[in-house]
Amino acid sequence: MDIHGTVGDLTVRHQAGPRALRRLPEGEQSRPYELFGIEPVTGLIGAEVSGVDLREPVGPALFAELDRALLEWKVLFFRDQHITAGQHLDFARRWGELEVNPFFPHEVPELGRIEASAQTPGGQNVWHADGTWREKPLLGAVLRAVEVPEAGGDTCFADMGAAYDGLPAEVKFRIHELSAFHDFAPSIGLGMEADKLAELRVKYPAVEHPVVRCHPRTGRRTLFVNPGFTTHITGMGARESEALLGFLFHQAAVPEFQVRFRWEADSIALWDNQATQHYAVNDYFPQHRLMERVAILDEHPRAGKWPAQEAGSARFP
Repeated sequence: MDIHGTVGDLTVRHQAGPRALRRLPEGEQSRPYELFGIEPVTGLIGAEVSGVDLREPVGPALFAELDRALLEWKVLFFRDQHITAGQHLDFARRWGELEVNPFFPHEVPELGRIEASAQTPGGQNVWHADGTWREKPLLGAVLRAVEVPEAGGDTCFADMGAAYDGLPAEVKFRIHELSAFHDFAPSIGLGMEADKLAELRVKYPAVEHPVVRCHPRTGRRTLFVNPGFTTHITGMGARESEALLGFLFHQAAVPEFQVRFRWEADSIALWDNQATQHYAVNDYFPQHRLMERVAILDEHPRAGKWPAQEAGSARFP
């Protein structure tokens, strides 16, 4: 079955049927892990790690294997991790400098609390990559479940490298040199008092990032726009920008590109924010859900070159 649609002056075709999904960068092969068990949740994205106790320091050898698994699977899940706030921070810090998020309540500056209840329903139910409203977005994040509802409250993750691969060739060509603006105000800023919003807009103005990003570690091209924070494409008319972004946003919603994680208390998700988007399913109101999040700062996103321009290959460890 073919489904046709238009993007600006392009007519694109969505074809139902088999999808050729690629988990690793071109030319790379999966290798075994020696220091822990790993069980894939899907064939493309998401794996559950066993045999690791995050209360213990993560030494160089274990970190190297976890880092490789993160690049391979994009999101890693850990169960029954009864860690302290300090251990949570120490684990995330193995990947780099930690973020202090201005929008999350916290007692420890780098440890944000995300809470939903009958008084404050969850609001992260939109596809997004964390911190793309920053000049330097986030490399990744470590999210721990403190309290979870009896049912519901799952988080979905999407592989945005696979989402890029799945685009029609004519759309890839159209977008490979484009950039877009990202802004916290249309989503996080909703309901914020005008004075506070104005203050934060000065501190965190809208920023411009490439539409197609080159992953700094794997070299893989990923789709780097999201409905949570991307507002418009640079230099493009409003109608055409809206049509093109709407088409690109839809790629995260393709089930073949996704994994869905059911939380338990003391479960942890570690994800590569450079390669994924996520969506917190808000299907548990008015039950209570409390999460703690530590995030790692990134570098400036680099545009993903069109294949004919590429001089190097992936740098998979």
